[in-house]
Amino acid sequence: MKSAKFKIFGLAHLMAAILVVINNTDLSIATYYISLLVFIGISHNQQIRTLFAAGLAAILQMITTPYNAITNLSKISIGNFNLKPVFRLIKYIVIPFIAVIFFTCLYAAANELFAHYLQTILTSIFNFFEGILRFFFEDLDIERFFYFCFGLLLTSGLLLPLLNKRLENEELKASEQLKRIRRGSSQKTLWYLVMETFAGNLLSRKMALKTEYIIGAIMFVALNILLLLLNTIDITTLWFGYKPAGNFSGALHEGTNSLIFSIIMAMAVIAYFFRGNLNFYSKSKILKTLAFTWIVQNIILIISVLIRDGYYIEFYGLTHKRIGVLVFALLCMIGLTTVYLKVAKQKTLFYLLKINGNIWFMLLLAFSTINWDVAIAKYNLAQSEKISLDVDYLLSLSDKTLPLLDQNRAKLHYTPVKVLDEREIAKPQNADYYRNQLDERIGYFQERYEQESWLSWNMQDWNAAQYFGIKRSN
Repeated sequence: MKSAKFKIFGLAHLMAAILVVINNTDLSIATYYISLLVFIGISHNQQIRTLFAAGLAAILQMITTPYNAITNLSKISIGNFNLKPVFRLIKYIVIPFIAVIFFTCLYAAANELFAHYLQTILTSIFNFFEGILRFFFEDLDIERFFYFCFGLLLTSGLLLPLLNKRLENEELKASEQLKRIRRGSSQKTLWYLVMETFAGNLLSRKMALKTEYIIGAIMFVALNILLLLLNTIDITTLWFGYKPAGNFSGALHEGTNSLIFSIIMAMAVIAYFFRGNLNFYSKSKILKTLAFTWIVQNIILIISVLIRDGYYIEFYGLTHKRIGVLVFALLCMIGLTTVYLKVAKQKTLFYLLKINGNIWFMLLLAFSTINWDVAIAKYNLAQSEKISLDVDYLLSLSDKTLPLLDQNRAKLHYTPVKVLDEREIAKPQNADYYRNQLDERIGYFQERYEQESWLSWNMQDWNAAQYFGIKRSN
């Protein structure tokens, strides 16, 4: 009997497939494959509770499918003829072959001349086999053949169950609620062994928990003071009356990337200190208060990130990277909230993985419903009187935006700086240059669309073709 979880993720994968047909964006395609992995993992391991484990189970299933197939075939015997010696020979070859491929890639990355010779040899081998295949199968498309093999691998992962249930069984042992563990000499966690490497016999003493508490308290006090200074600077200089100057673009990019990384590390530090028995220590309330204060300060830091990105969008318009910063800030906010719940409710790291995996998956589906290229083009063209329009960037967007750009040809020209003397913009070009670029893009789209078959149909290309009056030849 199929569980409700199986039906939910089956519908989620169906929704992802529909979004590929409707939007045909890179994000929707990535969402389709991610949802497929999750669905494959859950379909054969319905007791799995985290999406990360479901995806890993699906990958293991597809990787081991050829091995399982060879194992089963080796048991087949036709009369007195047994296939086992044949497949035993293959087994002797496969592992050395994989090792040779691995080190070949490493050597090619380290030496350009070796990489050049390797590419020449591989091209010759590929052409040789392609010639043989074309001799016997004249109409065979090599790319479609490999795509068929990839589809066969995915299908085998979907249909053939993974016989080894160790991953599912191990995950079932994981608990969402922390419990106080009294460690004996033979009961040591992975974290304990790592700490024992650096701390020696300190952890074996009765004062080990108190020592960890003191270290955590000193660290959180110091980090709170440090972050308070940074937040004070941001609030006084960025939140109110901010006036961009100097290398505005570079400052925003570097600052935002560093802040997001620091927030991720902050969550890791809190998760580490509240991973076990320190949650049950008699003085842990003080440490929790310091950790909660640091969480609040990190939320203030996220607000500063959003303000920085808001200024960037206001002066330069929307881009994929600037939208990405907004998404990462949202994920960091969610992550800090779940870390707070972990500490307040004494939850485990497994709880964090489970709840964040579910939230990320839902957001991935939600963001795939938006056609980001079109949204970016619409916003920037609508704000063309307020921002320095980067026409080069607009022309680099996907073919979905071509009708919109064609409707706004008059705006496709170099926009002078309107407010800031030092604003970084695209290299100036005249209007004719950009319109010719647009005409070339439309020509490339027409050529591509006319050659594609109905198998590549999607709504966005169809709408663009209808707009330009283009029809497929087949």
